[in-house]
Amino acid sequence: MDEVETRKLLERRLSRRTFIKGVVAAGATATASAYLFRASPLLGAVAQSTGERLLTLNVNGQQRRVDVLPNETLAQTLRYKLGLTGTKVGCDRAECGSCTVLIDGVSHYSCSVLTHTVRARSVTTIEGLQNPDTGQLHPVQQAVLDESGFQCAYCAPGFIMAMVELVETTPRFTRDEAAHALSGNLCRCGDYQKILNCAMRAGELARAARG
Repeated sequence: MDEVETRKLLERRLSRRTFIKGVVAAGATATASAYLFRASPLLGAVAQSTGERLLTLNVNGQQRRVDVLPNETLAQTLRYKLGLTGTKVGCDRAECGSCTVLIDGVSHYSCSVLTHTVRARSVTTIEGLQNPDTGQLHPVQQAVLDESGFQCAYCAPGFIMAMVELVETTPRFTRDEAAHALSGNLCRCGDYQKILNCAMRAGELARAARG
């Protein structure tokens, strides 16, 4: 290798080393800036306020005022800001159904619904099923008690909300139709037969209540 080629090789190596050093330095600066930004109460307050909106939500028949981030899901708002912990978060990716709530009477995975999209709609969680004046349980809740349909019951609120939609929109249904209606919910304990017993019992109680 002659002198010219050797010099060119050294220049390429030095340029590459300089480039890598620059990338590392930039990363360190960004990390430090993020740490300082997060650690500062003043800057943190500014960052938080720019992403929040004060919304009024209709939840269980009550108007609730709450600060909501643009990317905040309804499940997060219900559990961590409104204290409605009956809405469970399982998979957090719209697969297990444990976070199911009713929006305008239709069941939805609340982990996949942005809170700001339900401002003009009615949200019902499991806490809103019992009659607040008489204390009477919803037919689905009563059916679950009658049939002892769950083991660990972590998935119960989601199943119950899906059942509520079923019994309130379908006066009569078969066991197969109930299984189809509840197919979007998963039971960790695999207690599906008892859950279907609850659905059929809920249908009976709902029909009796309607006369």
